[in-house]
Amino acid sequence: MKLHDPQPRPGSHQAPRRLGRGHGSGRGKTAGRGTKGQKSRAGGGIPAWFEGGQTPLHIRTPKLHGFKNRFRVEYAPLNLGRLADVAAGTLITPDVLRHDQLLRDQKTRPMPVKILGGGDAPKGVTIHAHAFTRSALAKLAEAGSSAQLISWPDGAPIEFETEPKPEPKPKSRSKRAAASAAEAAEAEAEEDASPADEAAVIDASAVDEEADAEVADESEGES
Repeated sequence: MKLHDPQPRPGSHQAPRRLGRGHGSGRGKTAGRGTKGQKSRAGGGIPAWFEGGQTPLHIRTPKLHGFKNRFRVEYAPLNLGRLADVAAGTLITPDVLRHDQLLRDQKTRPMPVKILGGGDAPKGVTIHAHAFTRSALAKLAEAGSSAQLISWPDGAPIEFETEPKPEPKPKSRSKRAAASAAEAAEAEAEEDASPADEAAVIDASAVDEEADAEVADESEGES
């Protein structure tokens, strides 16, 4: 067996269609392309993204219209003013609000509840919600009501997070430069005044020694 002896299996290899080789071939004249038109021309054709002349998809798709946060939590809002007539001692929960139809329609899925500070707060009630605004908490505290934060979706109680105290701002460069300049001036003043102070101390000690010597001479003379 030589290299030119192997042959493909019968039927596995088909000869290409010979187009445009005269009328007798059966594929002459238009060679299966039809009569005229864009597809019949040499090098012609319709690209895959062509949509018959209508606005293509890559043009009618909106672009550069902002950012949509996939992790945004959407709340069902409720103002305190809608609860102003609730009797004191009532426990208000999200289930109670849905039963009384105080929340907006939630057809697709249930949503967490957020209490807003609009209107007057009810007095002496307890409100369980998934979020509160600062104004709502302040009004509830003034009215003697309590607010309980709960988790979503299980509704477990959560403690309010205390806001951390803001850290002191570092001194600006101008203040630092002024402080360093003042320290340098004080150091120079101390250096300038130190020789005079030392001389004054030496003179005072000499005067004291002379006075002691005179007192000693007088006491010897009297004796």
